[in-house]
Amino acid sequence: MNHSFEVPPDHSGVLVPPPLIYVGFFLVGLSLQRYVPMPRLPFTIGRVLGAVLVLIWILLTTWSFRRFWAAGTSVIPVRPTTALVIEGPYRLTRNPMYLGLLLLYTGVACWFGFLWPLLLAPVLVWAISVSVISREERYLTRKFGDEYRRYQTQVRPWL
Repeated sequence: MNHSFEVPPDHSGVLVPPPLIYVGFFLVGLSLQRYVPMPRLPFTIGRVLGAVLVLIWILLTTWSFRRFWAAGTSVIPVRPTTALVIEGPYRLTRNPMYLGLLLLYTGVACWFGFLWPLLLAPVLVWAISVSVISREERYLTRKFGDEYRRYQTQVRPWL
């Protein structure tokens, strides 16, 4: 008689790489923009806002990656997490990399003046929360227990 039990994998179980989810939503937004046209953002406003958002994305993503690398853990969700990173941008949001990707997504949409991707952004946030963040948080709770639960009470998932 075999009494073995399955050990959960040492990763979050995220099924689709998060950047692909952002790209997928953007492509849906572009398709909608093409086939169900909406007016574009004013050129100057779109360019300035787009540039600012992309600059913030660069800074936030660089800061986030540096904290992960300093902790010696992977930024890739299908690899094991070896340390709980709660410093730097992780004091402001539990998911600065996903927030950064949202800034990039929004910045590119603004730069080109596309409204459909902007209107899809709340659905994108929901999709990332359900398909990625919830899996990662279950994994981190399983791996780090009370330490992660305390962190969850102190820092919001997005902002």
